[in-house]
Amino acid sequence: MDRRSILKTAGLALAGSALLPFASFANSGREDIILEEYNQIPLTAPGKRKLGKLEVSSIGIGVQNMSRNYQTTIPSRPEMHRIIRSAYDNGVTFFDAAEAYGPLEVEKILGEGVQSFRDKITIATKFGWNIDQETGKRLPGLNSQPEHIKMVVEGMLKRLRTDRIDLLYQHRVDPQVPIEDVVGVIQDLIKEGKVLHYGLCEPGHQTVRRAHAIHPVTAIQNEYSLLWRGPEKVILPLCEELGIGFVPWSPLGVGFLTGAIDSNTRFAPGDIRGIESRFSPENLPANMALVELIQKWSIAKKAAPAQISLAWLLAQKPWIVPIPGTTQMAHMLENTGASQIKFTANEWQEFNKDLNAIKIAGERLPAGVLAFSDVEAPEKKK
Repeated sequence: MDRRSILKTAGLALAGSALLPFASFANSGREDIILEEYNQIPLTAPGKRKLGKLEVSSIGIGVQNMSRNYQTTIPSRPEMHRIIRSAYDNGVTFFDAAEAYGPLEVEKILGEGVQSFRDKITIATKFGWNIDQETGKRLPGLNSQPEHIKMVVEGMLKRLRTDRIDLLYQHRVDPQVPIEDVVGVIQDLIKEGKVLHYGLCEPGHQTVRRAHAIHPVTAIQNEYSLLWRGPEKVILPLCEELGIGFVPWSPLGVGFLTGAIDSNTRFAPGDIRGIESRFSPENLPANMALVELIQKWSIAKKAAPAQISLAWLLAQKPWIVPIPGTTQMAHMLENTGASQIKFTANEWQEFNKDLNAIKIAGERLPAGVLAFSDVEAPEKKK
């Protein structure tokens, strides 16, 4: 069942209106119908993949919006716990958070949700933004000073109710701190057993090489999807060369690739998609060609658009592990099932031929946010 088509008929993408919160649909009672359909289908666990030497489920779950979703509504905390537990029951063992989500609150939600099976999963979280560790207040810029990193990790361990972080990312490269200093403090944390593996998010490629030369990088996390394929130019070849895993964030194009957005969609105040030019009223109609391609294959493969989008990512490389985020049980179940969708060689060739003919109009993020990506850390003074 393509429940995202049902979402449209339920009024989630009304012409000329703001994109309504998914919660409004969930409360309509029709989500129970979808879940009943899913419960009649034997679910197969997504299987395992390797990020460097770290084994995780081939599809993870991003918990970023479990404290506040794109529409700025506050999800039910018990329901977020239920989704987290159900994800684990359905074979998901890779959970992605960050101190910046909330801030601080999402790590608490994840720690509460996984407490009963903590030792059977992989928790990833991130430091690097300048956040007051007592109040959660966002301060200007970034902060990867070694002493600050140590303080942040102590807070993470408490919020996550754990004694170690399986995968710790630098959320953005700090242009004021040499990567050698950052990796040095991470090495200390690894020796103490508080961190097991580390990674970098949206880094400059030379910074990756410098970091990896000191201590192996386990994973790079960048935006990557059918909607944004930038990492294919430099980062993915670099990961393959160095044996680094790759974790795409926003693998469903912040909802665009699921069919929940159409050319008439307008976004509510506070929704970041409203200030991304790829979703502007001028660019959306042209970009719908990508959605139409996905819908074509959704019908052909008898799968949901989200499953086609995730299956395409999984087919790129065996060391790519997408982390779709959700605050809806049906979405989580659907996303987890994407690992069962396979392309034949001919289908793969046909899909990519049509995909390469589509040009996406607009930028993926506002300029002020993009400025934090692809940054090189300063050289360490000798």
